[in-house]
Amino acid sequence: MNLTRRNFFRLAGAAGAAAAIKEKPAYAWQSKAPPDPYGCLVDLTRCIGCRKCEAACNRVNLLPPPDVSFDDQRVLDEKRRPDERTYTVINRYYSGKTDDRDQLIPTFVKVQCMHCQDPACVSACIVGALSKKENGAVHYDVSKCIGCRYCMVACPFEIPAYDYHNPLTPEVRKCTFCYERISEQGGRPGCAAICPVEAITFGKRSTLLQLAKDRIKKNPAVYTDRIYGEKEAGGTSWLYISAVPFEKTGFIPVPSEPLPKRSESIQHSLFSYLWSPIALYGILGGIMWTSGKKGAGEKQAPGGEK
Repeated sequence: MNLTRRNFFRLAGAAGAAAAIKEKPAYAWQSKAPPDPYGCLVDLTRCIGCRKCEAACNRVNLLPPPDVSFDDQRVLDEKRRPDERTYTVINRYYSGKTDDRDQLIPTFVKVQCMHCQDPACVSACIVGALSKKENGAVHYDVSKCIGCRYCMVACPFEIPAYDYHNPLTPEVRKCTFCYERISEQGGRPGCAAICPVEAITFGKRSTLLQLAKDRIKKNPAVYTDRIYGEKEAGGTSWLYISAVPFEKTGFIPVPSEPLPKRSESIQHSLFSYLWSPIALYGILGGIMWTSGKKGAGEKQAPGGEK
């Protein structure tokens, strides 16, 4: 049988239809989040911007010294982001609120990895270098990392940073949630342990959520009625309460649905059925065949002469 264009598409369509006849159960995404991990509640009404959490993080993780001393608060207005040398930063925002002396009231915001319940970075990592641990940490295994940086693209909070300055052994760097201090020493993250005003509370996520709700309920005139991290990206281990709307203090708006739920469902739908690659290669082959015929026709001169 001559493989004409019409016969080619008939064969591809028949093969795809035959493969699709075999029914398979619909894919149902399931959360891989630990039931009640540890977390931290940050009360932005208490934070004074002292940067002691930055210093503690630097010391615990053996990071290089900062470009600006931790005693210098002028950097608070620069709207910094964590990078490969700094796992957490404090920024200062002014929402327009004033005190009794008509002075602007600042809001200080601590930024670090949110340690999502169902992390997009873990789902995106093709070698398993990132994993969600039972204690709440999104843990990074440098021995497995191949430097693909998919995690950086996947993270809705724009946290993972790549160490471009180390070409021999590059790494993806981010807050570790002081994994060893929690899992092996039974301690608290360095930033939570050092905070002089107890703006950071460490504990089980369920307990922190209840604490946050109680503070909001008892002081409705003080707090906005929202816990950032309760639902964002499916929920995170770091939670925030604030007197100022989060949109005014640099928080990134993210969907409440876990990002892996969407991406993994699409991947499973595309590649769990035999007909998907058949249809794909059939379409691509048809395009190449058509393009080849068209290109050959264009080379011919009028009258059929080449």
